[in-house]
Amino acid sequence: MASSYKGIYKPSYPEKYRGNSKNVIYRSLWERKFMVFCDNNENILEWASEEIPISYYDPVYKKARKYFPDFYIKVKEQNNVIKKYIIEIKPKKQTVPPKKPQRQTKRYISEVYEYTRNQMKWEAAKEWCADRGYEFKIFTEQELNIKY
Repeated sequence: MASSYKGIYKPSYPEKYRGNSKNVIYRSLWERKFMVFCDNNENILEWASEEIPISYYDPVYKKARKYFPDFYIKVKEQNNVIKKYIIEIKPKKQTVPPKKPQRQTKRYISEVYEYTRNQMKWEAAKEWCADRGYEFKIFTEQELNIKY
């Protein structure tokens, strides 16, 4: 799984960053790897990290909340079409329902809650994107080409 390594990323091309380019925080090495990719890829025209709030309903705590997806990117695709994406970075195991053990443990219940909250966030993000002509994607270690 991704390290809990955190830090501030200093973009090499701050003009591409949408938001405060002096306070770009990564919460994992996976996020940092994606930041380097966005910053240095000439087909990424602009990008941002946790700059877009999306409202959703949290069924676990039964209240409205704000979700800040990991990334926004504006990309010039190979066919020269400009597309906008909202990207979430998660370990693959967090994108599938947790396997139910023989007896319900606190860990299993916590994983179910987290999975449920994530599903609600992602549904809200998909709707938000559809309304604005963006596309929502979840990148795991597979898309990031990370082995562990």
